[in-house]
Amino acid sequence: MKTTLSIFILAILIAGCSGGQPAVPPPAPQALQVMSLQGNLQTTYTEYPASIQGAIDLEIRPQVSGILDKILVSEGAAVTKGQPLFKIDERPFKEALNTAKAQLHAAQASVTNAQIEVDKLTPLVKNKVVSDYQLKTATSSYQSALANVEQAKAGVAAANINLGYTLIKAPVSGYVGRLPKKQGSIVSPTDPIALTQLSDAHEVHVYFALGEDDFNAFNAKYPGNTVNERLKKLPGVSLLLADNTVYGKEGKIDMVDGQFDKQTGSISLRATFPNQQGLLRSGNTGKIRLKLDHDNAITIPQSSTVEVQDKIFVFVVDGSNKVTRTPITISGTTGTNYLVQEGLKSGDRIVFDGIDKLKDGDTIKPEKLKEEPITTASR
Repeated sequence: MKTTLSIFILAILIAGCSGGQPAVPPPAPQALQVMSLQGNLQTTYTEYPASIQGAIDLEIRPQVSGILDKILVSEGAAVTKGQPLFKIDERPFKEALNTAKAQLHAAQASVTNAQIEVDKLTPLVKNKVVSDYQLKTATSSYQSALANVEQAKAGVAAANINLGYTLIKAPVSGYVGRLPKKQGSIVSPTDPIALTQLSDAHEVHVYFALGEDDFNAFNAKYPGNTVNERLKKLPGVSLLLADNTVYGKEGKIDMVDGQFDKQTGSISLRATFPNQQGLLRSGNTGKIRLKLDHDNAITIPQSSTVEVQDKIFVFVVDGSNKVTRTPITISGTTGTNYLVQEGLKSGDRIVFDGIDKLKDGDTIKPEKLKEEPITTASR
């Protein structure tokens, strides 16, 4: 009985000395996937809204006034240089040509009469039958008649030119635009609306604009003493059409505007694309995609980052598997990746996922990645 009571009292004393709470072991480190960073060549793409124009876009206008007698093409038709497009009623111009020819014939007859008068007076003056004043007057009339002939010839030539203007031909090969004038309409060189637009689109010019920062980066990436030197070093550019498909031919940037637009703060550039199949037309829109290569670039998934007050952070894992929240600067993105400009280097390790469970200074148990993230970057 005494032994049992002693054991009971001893148990109470031991429990009191231990505070009544069993010892709790520290939590095990979280097992999280970790990726090692490796710098390599990456490519970013920057897209800019663009407008497309034919290599030559012309307004077709009449050079004489008259009635539009015939329309010899259809809207959207492909035409060749020299092909007839429109016919203006030529009858008034034929009559004007006939009148000019008649005036020429009259002037030539006047020359003949003046020559006869000079020939008649020359011997009479020589024999002092008449005064030389009469001969001088006849000679002057003869010279005036010759000038009238030249003037009449010019009138005939002008009438011929105007008659030729009644047939309007294509100055270049290309595609015909809308035809706002109908047969029987009165047309004039001063009309506010052209007869049609003609676009030579065997190659097209695609215009886009760069902001000041992008233009400075453009100049820094492709050095040269002049704009032409930098243009020669540029790689080809791609054209994204309105349906987001990529046009099958690469283009070449061949023009940079001479100054910035004061209103938009941007500068215009032009890329030229081949268009032998006629897939592109003037007035199309799209996007120019510029490619930029980055040597020894670091790429990380966006899901491995956290954004706090407009700053982007990653959790860097040190040699003892302790994590540190580190700010980074990015220079490009894709739908899933960031291209890191500052803050990380080759050989660094970062937490791949589960960062919502972490805080600065935690220790983790690194695990190998289950799959490699996509590394192609674009901007």
